[in-house]
Amino acid sequence: MTRRQLWQGFIEHLDMPLLLGLGLLMSASLLTLYSAGNHDFERVLAQGANILVAMCCLWVVANLPLHYLMRTAVPIYVLGMVLLIGVALFGDISHGARRWLNLGVATIQPSELMKIGVPLMMAWYFERHEASLTMKNYIVATLLLLMPVALIARQPDLGTSLLISASGFYVLFLAGLSWRVIGGFALASIASAPVMWNLLHEYQRHRILMLFDPSQDALGKGYHTIQSMIAVGSGGLFGKGYLNGTQSHLDFLPERTTDFIFAVYSEEFGLIGNFILLAMYFFVIARGFVITANASTYFTRLMAGSITLTFATYAFVNMGMVSGILPVVGVPLPLVSYGGTSMLTLLLGFGMLMSIQTHKKLVKT
Repeated sequence: MTRRQLWQGFIEHLDMPLLLGLGLLMSASLLTLYSAGNHDFERVLAQGANILVAMCCLWVVANLPLHYLMRTAVPIYVLGMVLLIGVALFGDISHGARRWLNLGVATIQPSELMKIGVPLMMAWYFERHEASLTMKNYIVATLLLLMPVALIARQPDLGTSLLISASGFYVLFLAGLSWRVIGGFALASIASAPVMWNLLHEYQRHRILMLFDPSQDALGKGYHTIQSMIAVGSGGLFGKGYLNGTQSHLDFLPERTTDFIFAVYSEEFGLIGNFILLAMYFFVIARGFVITANASTYFTRLMAGSITLTFATYAFVNMGMVSGILPVVGVPLPLVSYGGTSMLTLLLGFGMLMSIQTHKKLVKT
């Protein structure tokens, strides 16, 4: 076998347009992290290692035939539920939240697993009942969604629970849930808002109130929002220049390598740079929709659509949070913020997209 044949075999199940978009975003991550971390090259190397590990996992998943992806749905979901129950009973408490589970050899955050496990399980369930979908099936699928969401919200982790709720809702929507039912859910949600408000933790209510007037607690609950808005606005049209952002380098901007890295990018590259970054995200999202449209089965259409729409939601929520139009919920900027778990989860999803694109036949299980 020649080198060319080996190379072709290696990239056979990689979707090159999608890989290009992901590569551009991850390059932007390394570039911005160097500035956001005050020239901390070790942080950049650590993120590079995260990317390398996640890319290896992407390649493995992209090479899995589709019937193998289906077979993983139930085990991943059940494992995730067991781990979430373990977190509720034995999880480590940090900063007032119980989100991590110490397994002895490693400490994990099971809610990240459910970002893939929930839509995968729901898509598997709908595929099994595709021929005769009734309202009962939608109710069962909703219960499959609500069980892990309730456990994650209890930790408490409002940001992750909302994002998993969104990913599950996208599966329900793509599976053909009636607009009447969606409208009914929306009205019920609005009507139950006072009750839901009382169920929120005090710090979560403060975050929502700070959205309307962060200056009422400028040095406390509203500090993150005010400083990020200053950074975004001070970038102007062309930005202050790479490595010249004052809000981050003078330590005014909190969490600048994770949740608020978009503020660092905006300050240094300005509105023009933001348009370029948005173009990268739109390219990846558009490619995801193309793969969704070309998907050959019900299961793959549901899964590809959910992965793509959830990725778009991640980006929108983070940018909205940093810009002051959404409450601070602790959602990282996908593929740009520092973090290994988030990077791994996202690239596992994109590996599934590549498998859907390159494996056209699905063997029934």
